[in-house]
Amino acid sequence: MANEKIPFNKPYMTGKELYYIAEAKFGNMLAGDGPFTKRCHRWLEQKTGCNKALLTHSCTAALEMAALLLDIQPGDEVIMPSFTFVSTANAFVLRGGVPVFVDIREDTLNLDERLIEAAITPRTKAIVPVHYAGVACKMDTIMAIARRYGLKVVEDAAQGVISSYKGNALGSIGDLGAYSFHETKNVISGEGGALLVNDPELALRAEIIREKGTDRSRFFRGEVDKYTWQEVGSSFLPGELIAAFLWAQLEEAEWITNDRLASWGRYHELLAPLEAKGILRRPVIPEGCQHNAHMYYVLLAPEIDRQLVLNELKRNEIYSVFHYVPLHSSPAGQRYGRVHGSLEMTNGQAERLIRLPLWVGIAAEQQGQIVNVLGQFLGKHY
Repeated sequence: MANEKIPFNKPYMTGKELYYIAEAKFGNMLAGDGPFTKRCHRWLEQKTGCNKALLTHSCTAALEMAALLLDIQPGDEVIMPSFTFVSTANAFVLRGGVPVFVDIREDTLNLDERLIEAAITPRTKAIVPVHYAGVACKMDTIMAIARRYGLKVVEDAAQGVISSYKGNALGSIGDLGAYSFHETKNVISGEGGALLVNDPELALRAEIIREKGTDRSRFFRGEVDKYTWQEVGSSFLPGELIAAFLWAQLEEAEWITNDRLASWGRYHELLAPLEAKGILRRPVIPEGCQHNAHMYYVLLAPEIDRQLVLNELKRNEIYSVFHYVPLHSSPAGQRYGRVHGSLEMTNGQAERLIRLPLWVGIAAEQQGQIVNVLGQFLGKHY
């Protein structure tokens, strides 16, 4: 296996995807909200306990729906981490909202709940915790702060399908939650996402916004005799072929998660000696957090040149990657957002992080090879 290329990710297929896509085709319904979409909705609602689940064509779309549902107006502030994907901020900036970037925790790289309260102003409308690597933010504290100040909470749970916090599914704790089914996630549909509506008062408006601002869903249920334009919305539905693919994945979601957890655990064991030497730090999973093995990352010691490590892995045909460039340091982040306090932890951790290859079916030998190359290089040079 010494010279075999090890990619960062391999999208997994259960074997039923193409069968279900053919079934959708022969059912003569290819637009959104067909039988497969309804199956996916039921599965998500039963698994998470949310009031309503709605498939979207991406997690970005789900977040954009959330901004519309919260009626974000120009100048409204939304507290979030800077260490996240651009969609977390973009969804609110599109409505004229101002992302307020707050630092992250040292252990989980999640939004530091201890810094939220000081960032609240009269313009603050919402808090958007991002569950990094499928590991929960400290939601008890965040929800208590939100209640105290009358703020809404939108969970960016793009990486959190099948993860939980104190027994509650990620995405089901705040007022709204957003999932991703992008091909890099655990459960996939190529591109895709879902909005979880936990506040019952937002459920009907969520349907309307998702259906171009019309009450079309109510019409199909026979609740109104015609459907009309009710408010601002857009076309957020995925086609039925996407839903058919996703259904094949959701059927196997528990198995997929368990397979990834086994590989995650193997990395964790293999890397313990390197952590003991102080060369790197392994991920931290706090008590009460059940993660889904979305990724395995390491944080290199500050004196280590990350690019040299990545180059060495690549030289050995191992394709490892870093992650987010913090949003506050980007041109758009500086233009549209503002920073609250020091983002020292965000800057430091972002520069030290390396994500290791992980997918369903990665071989123990491949993981051993990755850790050997990493250990030998770090041991020789540091």
